[in-house]
Amino acid sequence: MPAYYLEALTITLGIILLVAEAFVPTKSKAWLGLAGSAGLLIVLGLLPISAAASSGNQDWPIWNFYQFDSMAVFFKGFALITTILVLLMSVDYRAILSRFTEEPQSENNTGEYYSLPIFACAGMMWLASAKDLAGAFVALELVTITFYILVAYMRRNLGSLEAGVKYLILGALSTGFLVYGIAWIYGALGTLNFEQMSDLLRQQAEMQASGPNTPLLFGVALVLIGLTFKIGAAPMQLWIPDVYQGAPSPTTAFLSVGSKAAGFVLLMRFLDTILLHAPTMPILGVLMILTIATLIYGNLGAIAQSNFKRLLGYSSIAHAGFLLLALSAYNWPADVDSRLNSHEVVSFYLVTYLVMTLGAFFILAQVRIQRGGEEISDFDGLGKTNPRLAMAMTVLLASMAGVPLTAGFVGKFLAFSVAVDAGLWAAISVALIGAAAGFYYYFKVIRAMWWNEAEGAPAIKVPFISSICISLLTGATLLFGFWPQPILWLVGH
Repeated sequence: MPAYYLEALTITLGIILLVAEAFVPTKSKAWLGLAGSAGLLIVLGLLPISAAASSGNQDWPIWNFYQFDSMAVFFKGFALITTILVLLMSVDYRAILSRFTEEPQSENNTGEYYSLPIFACAGMMWLASAKDLAGAFVALELVTITFYILVAYMRRNLGSLEAGVKYLILGALSTGFLVYGIAWIYGALGTLNFEQMSDLLRQQAEMQASGPNTPLLFGVALVLIGLTFKIGAAPMQLWIPDVYQGAPSPTTAFLSVGSKAAGFVLLMRFLDTILLHAPTMPILGVLMILTIATLIYGNLGAIAQSNFKRLLGYSSIAHAGFLLLALSAYNWPADVDSRLNSHEVVSFYLVTYLVMTLGAFFILAQVRIQRGGEEISDFDGLGKTNPRLAMAMTVLLASMAGVPLTAGFVGKFLAFSVAVDAGLWAAISVALIGAAAGFYYYFKVIRAMWWNEAEGAPAIKVPFISSICISLLTGATLLFGFWPQPILWLVGH
C-alpha cells in the first residue's frame, strides 16, 4: 500500500466520525472517541506495511512533493500514538466538555471534538513527509487551524474563549512571519524544494561567493521566528501559559506534545537544508541565543506557578529549550560515529516527553473532573486517598525533572552530551541552572501529594481507560529509564 494512503485513511476516518456524530442519535458520544482510537490504531498497524511497499516504484507525481524516509516513518507513528492517547483521554473528559457547551446536561454538542484531533493528526503526518516549504506550510496550517477550534471548544467557559483568542492572534502573527520568510527564501534561491535549496547553497559555498546572502538570511530568520511559535520557544512563547490553562486538558496535552513535535520535524527538515553551508552559518549562533532565552524563561517562570496547567506550560517551554540545545549542537550522522546525532537526540527526547507529559495530563484530567480544579493545592493528600495514582504522578514528575533511572533523565543526558561535544558551554551552563530549577517546581506537586492534608477533598477513582493508560505510560517512563534501546531502535540508531 502506498504511503500516502495513510493520510487519506486518516482524513476519511475523521469525516466518517463527523457524519456518524450527525446522523447516529446516541446519548453518549464516548463511542466516537473509542472508534477514532481504534481507526488510528489500524492506520498505525499499516505504517510498516506502507514503508515496505513505498520502497519500490515512486513514479507517481505525488512523489515530487511527498517523501517517506525514516524520519517521516518515525514522526507519522509519533503523531498517531499521540492522537490515540488524546482521544482516549477525551473519552473520560467528556463530562467537562459537555458542561461548557450549549447543552450542559447532554453530550449532543461534543461529538465533533473527537474528529478534530484526527484532522490535526493527518496534518502532522503530511508535514513529516513534506519535500518543500509550500507543502510543509499547508500541512502546518491544517494542524494550527484545527487547534484554534480545539482550544476555544468550551464556549461557555470564559477561560477557554480567552485562550482561543490569544492563540488565534499570536498564531496569525507567527503565520505571517512564516509565509513572509518563505517568500524571501524563494526570492533569494528561486525554489522552495528542500533538496534543490541545499544544492544551490552548496554551489554557492563551493564558488566562495563574496559576503553573506542577506536576503536569504533575512528569510531564514523570519521562518525561524514563525517556527518558534509552533515549538513553544522564544521569542514566540508568551501564549503558552494562558492557552494551556484555558484550553480543555486533552487539547492542552495535544498542544504540548503533538504541536511541538510537528514544529520540530519541520525545523529539522529546514535546518538540514540550510545549515553547514557558508552563506547560512550565522544561523547556528542565532539558534543558541534562542536556546538560552527559552531555557531561562521556561524554567524561571515555572517557579512561581500555583496552577498545575500553567506550570506544565512553562515546563513545555523549558523542554523546548533542551530540545533546541541538541539542535544548536548540530552534527551530521557522518560526524558522530556510533554516537547519536542531533536528529536522533531530538527524536529520542520527544518520545520520552510524550510518555511522561501525557501520563501527567491523564492524571490532571481526573483531578479536574473529580476535584473541580487544576491548582497544585487540588493534589493535596492524593498520596493518602489514592497512593497508586500519587506514585504514578511522582514517577512522571521525577522524569520531567530528570531524576536518574527515568526516561526524562536519559533524554536530558543525551541533549547535554551532544552540546558538550559541540562546546556550547554558555548554553550548557544555563541548561544546568534550568534543570536544577526543575527539581524545585516539579517537587512542589510531589510535596502537595505526600505531605499536605486532603482537607475533605474526595478520593479520586480512576476510570478503566485512564487507569490503563496511566499504568502503561508510567511503566514506559521507568522502562526507558534503564533500557532505552527500544526508542533508539525507533529513531534508527
